[in-house]
Amino acid sequence: MPDLARELDLAELKGRLYAAVLSDVLDELGHPDQAVKPFVRPLDEASVLCGFARTGLYMKRYHLPEGHNPYALEMDLIDSLEPGEIPVLACDGPTDRIAPWGELLTTASMVRGAAGCLTDGLVRDVRRIRELGFPVFHGGIGPLDTKGRAEMMAADEPVELGGARVAPGDFIFGDVDGVVIVPRAIAPEAIRRALAKIEAEDTTREELLAGNSLRSVFERHGVL
Repeated sequence: MPDLARELDLAELKGRLYAAVLSDVLDELGHPDQAVKPFVRPLDEASVLCGFARTGLYMKRYHLPEGHNPYALEMDLIDSLEPGEIPVLACDGPTDRIAPWGELLTTASMVRGAAGCLTDGLVRDVRRIRELGFPVFHGGIGPLDTKGRAEMMAADEPVELGGARVAPGDFIFGDVDGVVIVPRAIAPEAIRRALAKIEAEDTTREELLAGNSLRSVFERHGVL
């Protein structure tokens, strides 16, 4: 678990933050390409993804050598998860071939206190995962097993997922609007600014509801 985790209350942030405001703040900080492409969607639109990245990189396979376990690195990653961590599985999606996530990995991750899963690959066992209430953001739904089709080739190193670069320990936040990757080095400042912006937006909303014009409210608070 990164040191940053000890500084942040994930349960509080999960209830206060939202993806759009974090995206705005990352623009201000000079990181405009940290939103995952919009084909990656939540399995349940009410779910919120909030935690720290543990990365896995997948490659296509077209042959399974005799005696080879194609799940070995995948299992090691899941078995080593700590509370608040999120498996981030990069499959070069969108894809119709690589489906790294299902019910059993969900169950194993939940038991370890993981905060969800993010992948640009496919997921399966959707009904059971929804029943478990585990936040999963995915690049599509399909019944395929990865065996003989794909394999995790590396773990805990930088990857690209849905057009955004993700490194181990980066702060991940996702909701119905999409997923934002906050680089670990700027996460405390980005979160501080995001919470301040949310307070300003709350004030703006109250003044708009009171009948103030959009222009006058913007001129006072600079929030839109």
